[in-house]
Amino acid sequence: MSIDDLPAARVLGLGHDVVDVQAFAEQLDMPGSTFTALFSARERRQCAMRAQLKGDGEACHLAVRWAGKEAVIKAWDEALGELPAPYDVESIPWSRIEILDDSRGRPHVVLSDGVERRLHESLGCGSGSGEDGRIAGQAGIIWHLSLTHDGPIASAVALCCRNA
Repeated sequence: MSIDDLPAARVLGLGHDVVDVQAFAEQLDMPGSTFTALFSARERRQCAMRAQLKGDGEACHLAVRWAGKEAVIKAWDEALGELPAPYDVESIPWSRIEILDDSRGRPHVVLSDGVERRLHESLGCGSGSGEDGRIAGQAGIIWHLSLTHDGPIASAVALCCRNA
């Protein structure tokens, strides 16, 4: 397969977020903080494994995933344009918007069935998802995600695209 064989996609929205890793770590460590509940068990497990493998703290890995979640929400919001948002700031289901690594360590977006359904309904794409959490069919939404962290900064960029 060559690049010419890949289906074309139209960018609907772009999101970017930057997180101060130290401030994020302090928020995680605050007594009584429930901030880690905004991450799924799979995200927390992957961050713990990455921290152990790289010999650094979990906070930088959670921070970059938090930036990813924020970037996804921003890209979704941009894709909506003037349409009403399906969630307000207080009701975003953060732990059901997962930023996970695939078997090669590449980050990707995994939405729970309910969140994925709302995404497609809000963008007028219908519904129906495949086993891997990605939409099957020609009218599906595809996420492209890039994460990075270096020293005190974690950053993420998300593209929300629609199959052509």
